[in-house]
Amino acid sequence: MNLSKMRVARLLLVTAMVACTALNTAALAAQTLRVMTFNVRTGVANDGPNDWNHRRDLMVHTIGEQRPDVLGTQELNKFQGDYIVSKLPQYVWFGIGRQGDDGDEHMGVFYRTDRLRVIESGNYWLSDTPDKPGSMTWGNDLPRMVTWAIFETKADGRRFYYCNTHFPHRDQDEPARTRSAKELLARLDALPPQLPIVLTGDFNSSPDQPDHAILTSRLDDAWLKADSRSGPEKTFHDFTGIPDQRIDWILYRGFRALTVQTITSQQGGHYPSDHFPVVAELAWPAPPKRLK
Repeated sequence: MNLSKMRVARLLLVTAMVACTALNTAALAAQTLRVMTFNVRTGVANDGPNDWNHRRDLMVHTIGEQRPDVLGTQELNKFQGDYIVSKLPQYVWFGIGRQGDDGDEHMGVFYRTDRLRVIESGNYWLSDTPDKPGSMTWGNDLPRMVTWAIFETKADGRRFYYCNTHFPHRDQDEPARTRSAKELLARLDALPPQLPIVLTGDFNSSPDQPDHAILTSRLDDAWLKADSRSGPEKTFHDFTGIPDQRIDWILYRGFRALTVQTITSQQGGHYPSDHFPVVAELAWPAPPKRLK
């Protein structure tokens, strides 16, 4: 074989190897769901050097680098969500504010449009009147809510139920957090038992509290169940980089948690938020075998 033919053959071999790697990567991605939960810290707080305008591009970089298929945010203002998708056009987001309009914090849900489509979505409030926007009971000082959706994967039509929330934050709110967990669980119990579920949120509670026990009576905690985990266990750090509470959770049903990671991205000692985001790689259940 002359030199020219050898070069052509080598080029064809390299091209085939690259194509095979790309196909394998795509096949692996289709078998897993990459989930992120991220309290982004409201953009209207007077945080000095940690104001939104100083950290928004680091926020965009952090999300883009992690490439979640679906991302649940807390404390999101509309202008923050719009900025993120303007810089990451592979995502869209949806949700409404706690008062039922766009003038307050959202439980904004972002998703990759090349991977997922929304079949149905909605909101409800954690109160005695869950269908009333902005409703507050149980001693809450702010409305608390859930934004949810049924997603379908574009690759193979698999569906899952996704919900995202932010529980009450004060020390004296533990009874309200317990009530919130019970209401949320009642909603999940009404779903078809074969439908996989993912729940993300800032629960403002440590895992030794009753609300975690209530939710994990039906769901698994990715941090506790994943085959592999990395990063600090705790997630709230108040812009210090030194976390002292694990209050941001990814819970699920009908998947297997392969990996979970607490992301500590920073730039020059500055952080994208006062919470570390958490990312989990969830494996879809094997499809049932067809009877011959």
